[in-house]
Amino acid sequence: MLPLRLIRGGAPLTQLPRLLVVAAAGSVGFLLLCALSYALNHPGDAGVAVPRLLWCLVPLAATVQLAALVARTAPGPRTRAALDAVGLGATGLPLLAALQTAVFCLLGSALALLVYLHLRGDVVGLPFDGAAAELVAAGRPLPVVATLTLLLVVPLVAAGATALSLRATAARRAAHPQPPALDRAGPPLPLPVGLSYGTALIGVGIALETYAARGTGAPVPLPGAGTGPGPGVVTGWLLTALGLVLAGPGLTQLAGRLLAAARPGAMRFLAGRILQEEAPHIGAPLGVLCAAGCGLIAASHLYGPDRPLGPLTVLGGLVVVGCAVAGVCTAVAGSRAALAPARAALAQLGATRELLRGAAALRVAAVLAVLTPVTWGVAQLAALPLT
Repeated sequence: MLPLRLIRGGAPLTQLPRLLVVAAAGSVGFLLLCALSYALNHPGDAGVAVPRLLWCLVPLAATVQLAALVARTAPGPRTRAALDAVGLGATGLPLLAALQTAVFCLLGSALALLVYLHLRGDVVGLPFDGAAAELVAAGRPLPVVATLTLLLVVPLVAAGATALSLRATAARRAAHPQPPALDRAGPPLPLPVGLSYGTALIGVGIALETYAARGTGAPVPLPGAGTGPGPGVVTGWLLTALGLVLAGPGLTQLAGRLLAAARPGAMRFLAGRILQEEAPHIGAPLGVLCAAGCGLIAASHLYGPDRPLGPLTVLGGLVVVGCAVAGVCTAVAGSRAALAPARAALAQLGATRELLRGAAALRVAAVLAVLTPVTWGVAQLAALPLT
C-alpha cells in the first residue's frame, strides 16, 4: 500500500510526468495489440507480422526510458530522507519505485485494452461505422493469453528497468560523492567516456545501414505498408540511436566547456560550469531527443505527401517524440532541484536574478548550438543510403 499512498500524496504538478507515463504505456500497449490484430487477420504472413511487432520496440524503449527517468526524479529530498529513516535505503527505494512504475504502466495497459475492445465492438458495438475494424481484427476471436502477455510487457520491462536504474544511481552516489561544480575550483570536468563510444556506435550504425541498404533503390517501408526493412537496416538505425544517447552527456558537457572558454565573464563562466554539472543528468535525455529528431528528419526525406504514413506509424512517432521531450523536461526539473542550494548560495553572495536568467539562456543557446548540427548531420547521413 505504500506505493499507492505515495502516489496519492504527491503534489498535483508531480503527477503530470506520471500521467505522461500512463499515456505512453497505454499507447505502446495499443500498438502491440494492433500488431496482434494484423497477425490474426493474416495468419500465414509471418514475414510482415513479425516486423510490425518488432517496430513496437522503438516506442517501448522510449516509454521505458521516460518511466525510469520519472522514477529517478520523482521522490524529492525530503521524501527520500523520510524513506531512508523508515528503513527503505539503497535496496528498498528501487523496489518501491519499480512498484510505482508498474502501477502506472498497468493503468496505461488497462486503458489500452478498453480502447481496443471498444474499437472491436466488444463493448457497445462497432464505433465509427466500422472504420477501424480491420485495424483491430474485429469479428475474429481474441486470444486471451496472447493479449494479456502483450499488455504485461510494458509494466514488467519498465519496472525492471526502473529498479536497475535506481540501483545503479545509488551505487554511483555511494562510490563517488561529489560536491556541485559551483563549489569546486579547478580545471573543467573530464569528458565522459560515453562520447567516444557513442561516436563509434554512430559510425558503425551508419556504415552497417549503408551496406545493408545497397541495391534497395526505394525508401524502407514503415509499419504501415509493404514488407518490413531488413535486419541490417534496423540494426544500423538502433546502433545510431544508441550512439546518440551515449554521446549525449559528453556533447552537453562539451557545450559547457565551449561556453566557459576564452576568458569568460561572470555570466558565461557560471553558465558553463552549471552546464558541465548538469551534463550527467540531462545528457542522456538530450541524446534521446536528438535520436527522435534524427528520425523525424530522416523520415521527412524518405516520405512525402505522396507516401502518407499510417495511423499506427503516426502514433508510434508521437510516443517517441513525446517521451523524448517529456524526458528532457523531467531531467531539467530534477537537475534544477539538485542545484537549488548552489543557486541560493549565489544569491546570498549577491548574484542578481538577471545574472541567473542570463546564464540559463546561455545554457539553452549553447546546447542548441552543439546538438542541432549534430542531429541534422546524423539524420542526413542516415537517410542518404536509403534515398
